[in-house]
Amino acid sequence: MSLWMASQTLLEFPSSNQSQLVPPNATSCDEAREAWAVLHRVLPTFIVAVCFCGLLGNLFVLAVFLLPRRRLSAAEIYLANLAASDLVFVLGLPFWAENIWNQFNWPFGAVLCRVVNGVIKANLFISIFLVVAISQDRYCVLVHPMASRRRRRRRLAQVTCVLIWVLGGLLSIPTFLLRSVKAVPELNVSACVLLFPHEAWRFARMVELNVLGFLLPLGAIVFFNYHILASLRGRAEVRRTRCGGPAEGKTTALLLTLVAAFLVCWAPYHFFAFLEFLIEVQALRGCFWEDFTDLGLQWANFFAFVNSCLNPVIYVFVGQLFRTRVWELYRKCTPRSLRTMSSSHRKEIPRLFWWN
Repeated sequence: MSLWMASQTLLEFPSSNQSQLVPPNATSCDEAREAWAVLHRVLPTFIVAVCFCGLLGNLFVLAVFLLPRRRLSAAEIYLANLAASDLVFVLGLPFWAENIWNQFNWPFGAVLCRVVNGVIKANLFISIFLVVAISQDRYCVLVHPMASRRRRRRRLAQVTCVLIWVLGGLLSIPTFLLRSVKAVPELNVSACVLLFPHEAWRFARMVELNVLGFLLPLGAIVFFNYHILASLRGRAEVRRTRCGGPAEGKTTALLLTLVAAFLVCWAPYHFFAFLEFLIEVQALRGCFWEDFTDLGLQWANFFAFVNSCLNPVIYVFVGQLFRTRVWELYRKCTPRSLRTMSSSHRKEIPRLFWWN
């Protein structure tokens, strides 16, 4: 069989109602059995590794931003909220790993089925809306510098982040309400699935996920970053001006890298989620498409989660200002004698790491 059950992973990502768990021709779709066996063995280990790295990395980022107890800039407010979102996001990974180890048999009960999926769904939207806000902030700074005063930007960033978290919570309400654990006798499992009360919900979910959760934010991100890059190219002296000096230039490089990494990591998932919708409405048929979509969704889910532990790495290797904050925190939290020794050692570190 094609293990259509793959589309019932614990996440709010691919899902369908119980009647879709096993397609009519399931007995003939057994070509991918070996691929599923590999996925059950290998993918959970990768997921646990990503969870561990994501927890450590994002806790580190939050510590660097919050422990000094100083006023954060607008860009740092967005980055701290993105790290918090990534941290909550990876907390759902152990549940997904265990679900795959159990061949999609959900062992945690109905309450956790709803809570885990709802929190993950909320942070899916929160993450991409924060990336849009980050791009918009850079757009204001570099394209309309006269209208972006520092104090006003900080206040706007704080309000924007609160609204984004509230909006993410509201968009996850259907997941909290519709997720449930249901027995699937054909596969001998109890799966955490979405139970749609009406077929119209299926279309509404796809509009919410692909359009509101990706295509519209993608359009905004492309618009903002196109004008950012055009502004940087058209102003040879941008790094010497008040709004686009060295600090702003380095911050912009960091944020553009974060945006690019986010889009690369998330685009495959939305592609396969759209293919799943086409299969559900029978625009695509056949075992090949079922197996291709189900397996692709699992690996695309994993690839999307990699983004949550990739961001801290980007901060370190691209964000010079972030590394400066790390050094300041280190100096503040260590004895003076150790600071003197480490300061002399720091001067000897190759420029490969401390590049601008």
